[in-house]
Amino acid sequence: MSENHIDYDAKVQEALRGVVRSVLEDTAVEGLQGDHHFYIAFKSQAPGVDIPAHLKSRFPDEMTIVLQHKFWGLKVYEDRFEVGLSFNQRPEHLVIPFSAIVGFVDPSVQFALQFHDHGDDGADLDILEEYDEDELEADSDDDTKEAEAEAYAPAAPAGEPGDNVVTLDAFRKK
Repeated sequence: MSENHIDYDAKVQEALRGVVRSVLEDTAVEGLQGDHHFYIAFKSQAPGVDIPAHLKSRFPDEMTIVLQHKFWGLKVYEDRFEVGLSFNQRPEHLVIPFSAIVGFVDPSVQFALQFHDHGDDGADLDILEEYDEDELEADSDDDTKEAEAEAYAPAAPAGEPGDNVVTLDAFRKK
C-alpha cells in the first residue's frame, strides 16, 4: 500500500492563511471598517520575519501585535505583510511572512484562527481560543501593551453561539 497521501491539513492551513491575507489586503486598501481590529500572533524566529533586535530579544519565541488605531504603511504581498507600529513611542517596521502566523483574531466579531506548525508533534498549541471582548481591549495609547496583548481566555465549549475557532486537531493522527 502506498504511503502517499493528500495532506489536507496543510491545504486547509494554507487556505485559512489566504483568509488572513485577503482581510489584510482589504484593510490596506480601505482601512479598518467599523470596530474591526486584529490580534496577530507569529513566531518571532521564523524564516523571513524581520523585526527589530530589541523586539526579538523581548519576544524570543512568539509575539502578538495589534492592528487597531496606531499602525501605518500596511503592505500585503503573496507571502508576507509589512506594517509600521509604535513600541514605546518608537516607530518600527515589521515584516511578517504568512507562514509565521500562528494566530489571528478579530475580537469585534469573535472570529479566531489558530495555525499549527507542521513540525510539531500534533499537540494543541493553545495559541488562540475564544476571546472575551473586555479582555482583548488594548489601551491604544499604551504601545507596549500592543506587543504584550496575550490575555487569552479558555475556549467556550464547542457548539456555543459564536464559536468560530477553527482547529483541526480532531483530525490529526495521534
